[in-house]
Amino acid sequence: MALNRKIASVFILFAAIACREDKSHEYSYEFREVPFTDVKISENSFWGQRLYACRATTIPLALGKCREYGRYDNFVKARLQMDADHNLGFEVGGFPFDDTDVYKTIEGVSYLLQTYPDPALESYVDSVLVLVAAAQEPDGYLNTARTMNPLKPHDWMGKERWSEVEVLSHEFYNLGHMVEAAVAHYKATGKTSFLDIARRYADCVCRNIGDGPGQIVRVPGHQIAEMALAKLYTVTGDEKYLDQARFFLEKRGSTSRKDAYSQAHLPVLQQDEAVGHAVRAEYMYSGIADVAALTGEKAYVEAIDRIWENIVGKKLYITGGVGSRYDGEAFGPAYELPNLTSYCETCAAIGNVYFNHRMFLLHGDAKYYDVLERILYNGLISGMSLDGGAFFYPNPLESDGRFQRQSWFGCACCPSNLCRFIPSVPGYAYATKDRDIFVNLYMAGDADIALDRGSVKLCQQTDYPWSGDVKICVADNSAGRFTLKLRVPIWARSEVLPSSLYHFADTVSLCCSACVNGEPVPFSADEKGYLNIERRWKKGDVVTLHLDMPARLVEACDSVAEDRGLLCVQRGPLVYCAEQADNSFDLNSATLAHHPSLRTEELQEDSFFRQYGKMVALSASLEGEGNSLSLIPYYAWNHRGKGQMRVWFRH
Repeated sequence: MALNRKIASVFILFAAIACREDKSHEYSYEFREVPFTDVKISENSFWGQRLYACRATTIPLALGKCREYGRYDNFVKARLQMDADHNLGFEVGGFPFDDTDVYKTIEGVSYLLQTYPDPALESYVDSVLVLVAAAQEPDGYLNTARTMNPLKPHDWMGKERWSEVEVLSHEFYNLGHMVEAAVAHYKATGKTSFLDIARRYADCVCRNIGDGPGQIVRVPGHQIAEMALAKLYTVTGDEKYLDQARFFLEKRGSTSRKDAYSQAHLPVLQQDEAVGHAVRAEYMYSGIADVAALTGEKAYVEAIDRIWENIVGKKLYITGGVGSRYDGEAFGPAYELPNLTSYCETCAAIGNVYFNHRMFLLHGDAKYYDVLERILYNGLISGMSLDGGAFFYPNPLESDGRFQRQSWFGCACCPSNLCRFIPSVPGYAYATKDRDIFVNLYMAGDADIALDRGSVKLCQQTDYPWSGDVKICVADNSAGRFTLKLRVPIWARSEVLPSSLYHFADTVSLCCSACVNGEPVPFSADEKGYLNIERRWKKGDVVTLHLDMPARLVEACDSVAEDRGLLCVQRGPLVYCAEQADNSFDLNSATLAHHPSLRTEELQEDSFFRQYGKMVALSASLEGEGNSLSLIPYYAWNHRGKGQMRVWFRH
């Protein structure tokens, strides 16, 4: 009761935090994303259902877990300790990055408010930010795991600020997630309340960390501050944030931390292979891509291009997952891609989306979206159940029955990361450059797109990924002539990836086409993977795109020892798997027929999965007359109890 009264007093004390007038300017990339605030996804579409699950289940669950596990109380305790004239002796438990659960949840809410405006939820976030602001020390430092008990902080903290940041204290990691969330909150609401908090902490870091007089040289133990600070620069235009991101990157490998696990074995500009902890790596690679795009410096561009080629050519699972080893949650050597023991952490999949998205913003090439789409529809959304209430930490490509989704984790990075990522998906659909509009993801909904000389409203109708038919209507246009650039997915060009790591094992003739107002246009992808339609567009113009979407057989290159002699099945962007719930035999003994027939079947209303929307299943013929294997999309496995699951099969 006493603590509750203290909480109430803190609310009252800090309730006057003002939301200031927006005076910032956007500093962006050559290729620009269309902001999530300008894209609305149709409710009954594939992604509309994912957003609904996040709104109805994931966000409320995350908010509840923040209360249940004392995440909000930590901010209150930090304030109470700052106001006290003696040490109050608060016990610091959990993890030193527990504050980020609050930040990531706020980020998810901010994205979601664009699709589902909710004044009560927005007000709730405002009340949480009162607590966050109250816990910020006078110089901007904000880390409850230290502030609530400076004499005995978390065991992973050092005696002084930053002393253990390269190992376990996660002080810069907390900053990174705070900034990411604050920028999303600012863009979604126009309020600067959270952005002001994040800037004060970022300013504190910029003042104290560096190689100038009175500063100390430190780099993040767990990366994310690099990409977050670059993002803060794009919103504020303050170059010190971009400079700090560069400092963190350029000093990596020159401090006491020099191990591959932390990607500190070499200076970043000399690295050419993805190594170490996969989440840390993907976040750092995203930061390198940010600096490359925002500065145009050739050395950064060359370094990140090398690393991307290494991942896509040698270390990427067919599901888009990365990180083959449980030990260290890490990348293994080239072509080490085991299935049963694969790690493929959900957070690593999210990081890989961030990385590929930034690579597109750097180069404007569809191949990065070909990889991003594979991750998105397979190894990322597999991390969350269809109802939004249960989660995977690793995402293996084979199961002997040991795996089961959980409602939360003690280390909650994956659920809270999904909480913030899924609602952000609308912001990945479109991009622009000058008078070009890139349609990078096919998802039903509306987009208001600003070009250099006017604006365009597009309305997209599609049943993707179940169908390759897309209809795009120009609902309004004040920009006149522009080029609509439709990504032709790599699978529609009979390639699996923009590398030789996997290839289609069958020969299928695909018939793809496009029309404008019913008149055919030449269907040919340019050297960067886009079908370009340039014209002076009128309101009511309609583009239709047809992509043949047969089920295909995929084979790995011979260098992937685990998959030699095996095939998997893909349809459109979706990888399929078989699980015990649909097959009454040992999946390890299943052998595909020499030339297996693949059949599609939309699941009926009485199917378990139809309560979560449409789903297309497959069947593949096995050796022996009349035998067949039932398959479902990989992302949907493990909803009907434990059991065997496989992605790859003998043939």
